[in-house]
Amino acid sequence: MNMDKPLRRVAIFGLLLFFGLMAQVNYVQGSQAEKLRTDRNNSRQFQNLFNEPRGTIMAGPDVLVTSVETKKSNPKWGRVYKDGEIFAPITGYFTNAAGTGGIERAYNLLLSGQDKRLVNQEWFDTFIGKKAKAANVQTTIDPQAQRVAYNELKRSTTREGGAVVMDIKTGALKVLASFPSYDPTTVAPQTGTAGVKRFDEMNRDRAKPNVDKAMSEVNFPGSSFKALVAASALENGIGKDSGVPAPRTFLLPGTNTTLPNSHEGGACGQGQAPLIQTFAESCNTTYGILGSQQLGKDKVTDTTKKFGYDQRIEVEPNMSSAKSTFTAANADGAQTALASIGQGSNSATPLHMAMVGAAAANKGKIMKPYLMEKVVSGDSQNVIEEADPKEFGQAMSADNADQLADLMREVVRSGTGKSLAQFNIAGKTGTADIDGVEFNNRWFVGFAPIENPRYAFAVYTVGDGSGGEFAGPVAGKIMQAVRKD
Repeated sequence: MNMDKPLRRVAIFGLLLFFGLMAQVNYVQGSQAEKLRTDRNNSRQFQNLFNEPRGTIMAGPDVLVTSVETKKSNPKWGRVYKDGEIFAPITGYFTNAAGTGGIERAYNLLLSGQDKRLVNQEWFDTFIGKKAKAANVQTTIDPQAQRVAYNELKRSTTREGGAVVMDIKTGALKVLASFPSYDPTTVAPQTGTAGVKRFDEMNRDRAKPNVDKAMSEVNFPGSSFKALVAASALENGIGKDSGVPAPRTFLLPGTNTTLPNSHEGGACGQGQAPLIQTFAESCNTTYGILGSQQLGKDKVTDTTKKFGYDQRIEVEPNMSSAKSTFTAANADGAQTALASIGQGSNSATPLHMAMVGAAAANKGKIMKPYLMEKVVSGDSQNVIEEADPKEFGQAMSADNADQLADLMREVVRSGTGKSLAQFNIAGKTGTADIDGVEFNNRWFVGFAPIENPRYAFAVYTVGDGSGGEFAGPVAGKIMQAVRKD
């Protein structure tokens, strides 16, 4: 009997099984791996990640995060954060309690070598059991400016502060600084139970150093919010030179409480004055009246939403801001007036307020903020992913944005920020009183340089005094570092 034909059939069938197995393995490990690993029901998605070295996280030429051998069986590798306190809002952290944040979380699969794009690049190595080498993430952060920002915040307050700088043309974040902060190395997996205990302590700490003040926490924006009321006025037909109410005091609707200005003389208290002068001198009565009566809550709310209020801003996957809020839906006239000067129920992140400065400086257009510049494979140095700047929205018309920019320039030329002219920055000061305490929220929000601006910024600190006195100089020094080129 001729056995060649049956043998050929068996051989062909065996080859088909082999290739079918290869196809199934590649489907599961490639196409389905990411879905399975990140499934909310997968309680083991963060386990054993430190039995292989993770990729690096970088800012410019500086390597911010690296993996080191622990000489232990589990975890075999630990995580070390250079200048951890300074860069924690960007890098994030990894803890033994399966907690993670920042870039560590946003690009976990790439940093751990498990992303399907890395697996598919070296499919045969994967098939024979060789693990793809972890990728490295390059951020948009300017490392020297980030260091200046952290140190200036620390110098300006014993309580807390945050700073954001973004490129108005792309949305790239150059600074994302927070004080107080912490070193993520102290809670990394190699620290064991001590790291878990340290993280729990920070969660109980009143200052919450593990929560960044640049985008993850909201505070009263004070008079810096008047930039949004001014934007709404401009969008609703009130020009920068139009006369607006500027009385000495304003009786809050439905109450016996009067809203005063922070000072007398100049535009504030004239009865009526050009919008640009009331903005430069930060007349409370003007913006209380505009927000609660002349424009009204609905128009101001519509404007704030175009600037990103009432939503979380996704900077990177699984890395979003807190939600800024103008006022409650059922707010009455008095509450709306207080919110219109950045107090009451009004709360904002520095990230949102930097987006206000960006719109003023960029013809009303806001670009989506982002932190990842590119991701490079650890094996071949191929670019796996690269930033693709996208428009967040057109917050206001180009002509009205130019007028808002002129309002911010006037603040530094003749108003509450005129001591800041040396820094070549424009913006809006803000000082919010906090009930029951003697310190204030101090803000400066704007753009730089004054002419042909390239960057928008927001600085927030807590302490005695005003935004012009304390937040403004911090912003100026940060922008000097950013604009070193």
